[in-house]
Amino acid sequence: MLSPFYQELFESLNRGLIMSIGLIVPSALGGVLIGIIVGVLRAFGDSFVRKICNIYAAIFRGTPLVVQLFILYFGLPNIGIYLSPYTAAVIGFMLCSGAYQSEYIRGALLSIKQNQYLGAQALGFSKFQSIFWIIIPQAVRKALPGCGNEIVYLIKYSSLAYVVTFMELTGEGKTLATEYFRFTEVFAIIGLYYLLLVSLAILALKKIEKAIHVPGFGKS
Repeated sequence: MLSPFYQELFESLNRGLIMSIGLIVPSALGGVLIGIIVGVLRAFGDSFVRKICNIYAAIFRGTPLVVQLFILYFGLPNIGIYLSPYTAAVIGFMLCSGAYQSEYIRGALLSIKQNQYLGAQALGFSKFQSIFWIIIPQAVRKALPGCGNEIVYLIKYSSLAYVVTFMELTGEGKTLATEYFRFTEVFAIIGLYYLLLVSLAILALKKIEKAIHVPGFGKS
């Protein structure tokens, strides 16, 4: 039989876990989508587009995520833009994760041999068709381990959402720990929750990697 403290703790953390999952899933999907688009533009766009995308990647990879969240939630109201804590957190995570994902995608795209692109064009494919149907499917397979690693990081730094008053797993735990002054126990259990989330994500990513694996792909 759990004590009243632990009953309240697990109720709060389970509530926070649901909020965290609701934050992580759209952020991860949006980050991957942004990463693919920006990665393709950084690899194959014209010089102006590449420059814009490189600036975006440099800003969001080069500044702390917590600063980005503060600007989105506390800074934008100064110019008349008001975001809810959830919206600010999702946008911040998507933009930050997308910048890192774009680097994995760009590297994977550039690793595909140029003669495949030229061969597709020789067969009558347009530039878009060559990239979309020939280059990207191969690049995604190569980039998946790096992109998966970024999703794991996203799960962990989703804990920063509480700084913009979004009460996810860490926010719920911090509130209870402050109330009862039992920080060690609360944050140790929070750590186990995140370990479980990361472990499930790793298993899912391994299944995806296995599902899209092509025997012999990537071997010289």
